[in-house]
Amino acid sequence: MNATNTNNPNLDSGGFTLQDHSRIKFYCDDNRCIDCHGCDVACKEAHHLPVGVNRRRVVTINEGIVGKERSLSIACMHCSDAPCAKVCPVDCFYIRADGIVLHNKETCIGCGYCLYACPFGAPQFPTSDVFGSRGSMDKCTFCAGGPAPTHSEKEYRLYGQNRIAEGKVPACAAMCSTKALLAGSSKEVSSIIRTRTFARGHETVQAPYIWSKAYGE
Repeated sequence: MNATNTNNPNLDSGGFTLQDHSRIKFYCDDNRCIDCHGCDVACKEAHHLPVGVNRRRVVTINEGIVGKERSLSIACMHCSDAPCAKVCPVDCFYIRADGIVLHNKETCIGCGYCLYACPFGAPQFPTSDVFGSRGSMDKCTFCAGGPAPTHSEKEYRLYGQNRIAEGKVPACAAMCSTKALLAGSSKEVSSIIRTRTFARGHETVQAPYIWSKAYGE
């Protein structure tokens, strides 16, 4: 498990700076998402995910209905009160100081309880055979690696790139051509949402279901 840096309480061991003690969040602006799938392709490429494992996916709501069609990019939302961590029988999940929800693949037994508990279908399993074996769970890490030593070969093999330790945003958000997918501290993300909403001429912000479900806001 990554421990908090004792020299600076505003830094975790991954090198992510916490602004005003706010936690990190994902937000997908459905007014901007164009269903291009650049985010999920970028995720697969960055982490060399096996066939069948999709840490991020794009879903379209009210498809074909003029004026009501909306697309959303969905992955693990790193919930404030993560239900996956609550139901795990082996306690393989842990939550970093910045709010990123990670798990230990070497502890995971592939029971699937986290998948049943997650409202976003984030947990992914690489195998499924006639005996019910799923293999260790895989999910979005916010490009923050895992419990293995930062930037080690083991961390990359098990969890993919650790872009947060390099001071970068997740690959999915970096690739989004319309900047619909936002990733960062709650203060930064909320500020961008408000600015965009006022620019569109709306006085109130209507947060999508995934935002309120994950963060209780």
